[in-house]
Amino acid sequence: MGRYLIRRMLLFIPVFIGATFLIFSLVFLIPGDPIRALAGDRQMSQSTLDALNERYHLDEPFLTQYGLYVGGIFQGDFGTDFRGRDVTEIMGERIPVTFRLAIYAFIFELILGILAGILAGIRKGGFMDSLVLISTTAVISIPIFVLAFLAQILLGVKFQIFPVAGIREGTWSYVLPAIVLGSVSLAYIARLTRTSLVENLRADYVRTATAKGLRRSRVVGVHALRNSLIPVITYLGVDLGALMGGAIITETVFNLPGLGRAVFDAVGRQEGTVVVGIVTFLVLIYMVSNLFVDVMYAVLDPRIRYD
Repeated sequence: MGRYLIRRMLLFIPVFIGATFLIFSLVFLIPGDPIRALAGDRQMSQSTLDALNERYHLDEPFLTQYGLYVGGIFQGDFGTDFRGRDVTEIMGERIPVTFRLAIYAFIFELILGILAGILAGIRKGGFMDSLVLISTTAVISIPIFVLAFLAQILLGVKFQIFPVAGIREGTWSYVLPAIVLGSVSLAYIARLTRTSLVENLRADYVRTATAKGLRRSRVVGVHALRNSLIPVITYLGVDLGALMGGAIITETVFNLPGLGRAVFDAVGRQEGTVVVGIVTFLVLIYMVSNLFVDVMYAVLDPRIRYD
């Protein structure tokens, strides 16, 4: 296990460089002048333009810009925006909002998704199975921004159950956005749990355990469910990073001052350094999440060994 973890950590380097190079290319190779966009309709002197381009290394070749950026990251410097603020400072202010939203959404999809999948799997072909399949298909079919606006209008405006926007009401302000953010993942988790559980209930070891006289709850809960959760854990590990990165639409609709909203605002202002810095941070979360998933495999299934 130790050697496996070391190899995986060494693989972080080429994966990180490849991902950041792709992100950096997509942001800084887009035509346009962010310095002139910063000035808006006002005229800016050529000397000011040259000074700002030199300050943010926009006059350097692309590969030089990328090398300076990666070198700064390894020193803990994610760059600065056009107002002189460190990107790490911006992330420090926004991370708590996005993290709380992602955790609430993760708990929501984890509990309800697995529970719905178990109920559908042990009652295959029954009412609960049909209900889960139909409802999850409906949720997956609706775009997230449509789902967000519908939830906001119905549950926030019409019935006034949840706050419409902002974080002024503390934890209660995160509930509706978390439900919206985690709804699609909940549908996938429910269907994945249901399919995996149905397959494992047909396995020989389950029939053997049943023939030995073990209780149905023990057969399902200990033997079948444990192996059924392996693909679910894989999805959940990756999805935790997706929840933090995919909160751009949700945070914008519900006016939450998180990382997603910071990316949205930075794109509008053409502040590529902020966009690249935050997305790079999310890439690191993905990489750590995937490593955690691999470690959890051995915990869930003792048959899995690492050479």
